[in-house]
Amino acid sequence: MTADESAPDRPSYPVITEHHTEGRTTMTEKTVKGPAGYFPSIEKKYGRPVGEWQELIRSSPLTRHMELVGWLKSAHGLGHGHANALVAATLAEGR
Repeated sequence: MTADESAPDRPSYPVITEHHTEGRTTMTEKTVKGPAGYFPSIEKKYGRPVGEWQELIRSSPLTRHMELVGWLKSAHGLGHGHANALVAATLAEGR
């Protein structure tokens, strides 16, 4: 079972990419799933880019997933799902 199959209710959003080839412009749409599906709402709700949140996570002395989630919730007021998505994505990148 893949991560997507185990959590079908995770948010996803379309990402539209513009391509320029030989004087023509084409658009493609790709759906983003998993933790990154939360990123637009995180940025909208908390007013900070995801990159800033990830830098905070990387600079924290905490290393365990749930410790980081708890810290984002208590120190920065994030909801559990948003904190969890940010930590999961950041740790998956290798901190």
